[in-house]
Amino acid sequence: MGALYLKFRVIIAVALSLCLLPSAFAKGEREKDRLENAGTVLKEILDIPDNIPTELLDRAECVIVLPGVKKFAIGVGGSFGRGAMICRSGEHFTGSWGPPAMFALEGANIGLQLGGQETDFVLLVMNPKGARSLLSSKVKLGADAAAAAGPKGRTAQADTDIVMRAEILSYSRARGLFAGISLEGSTLRSDGSANENLYGRSLSAKDIIQNHKVGAPASASTLVSVLNRKTPRNLSDKKSLQ
Repeated sequence: MGALYLKFRVIIAVALSLCLLPSAFAKGEREKDRLENAGTVLKEILDIPDNIPTELLDRAECVIVLPGVKKFAIGVGGSFGRGAMICRSGEHFTGSWGPPAMFALEGANIGLQLGGQETDFVLLVMNPKGARSLLSSKVKLGADAAAAAGPKGRTAQADTDIVMRAEILSYSRARGLFAGISLEGSTLRSDGSANENLYGRSLSAKDIIQNHKVGAPASASTLVSVLNRKTPRNLSDKKSLQ
């Protein structure tokens, strides 16, 4: 009887572990899919010359891509988007593009702007101060970091006061329409659980992006290659990178 009971417990334990495997597998797969989608979204946007001005992209230290952000109905409406932040490597962000860290964007005003539709967001981080803020803590746009709707088009004025002062420039694409969009009041933060699912261990955004503790996963290949092809060098004023 004892042996039969023990055998039964072993069978139950094995069955439970097999049931949990798809869930654990799915966790990592969600992050991989998100990175692949981020690469696809960025490629589509950067392949159209009239979208993000090249001179702004060449001066960006980091890029954040949040594909398919949707509105959810809480109070006046809010939003929670997940995506990735990828930066140029090196202490002063002057190297090639490195591994991405998973990030989250949240805020009630995003939900109001979305109007119920799925939207892709691309954010340019325009100086080391903004990048380091995002790598070290949660950042509220407009309060902790100066943010502005990004200009678009080949003839966009990339040297206007608002662009020059902004630490983060934001863009959106919904139903094929691409535009600069204000995300002031929204919050950006490192997505710790997503980073752990993706890389298999607990890592901060700084560990991934600046401390070189991991390499870029295969699912980030499009994201990395598109940026290395479109903007291989940081053309910011060297004094601004110190």
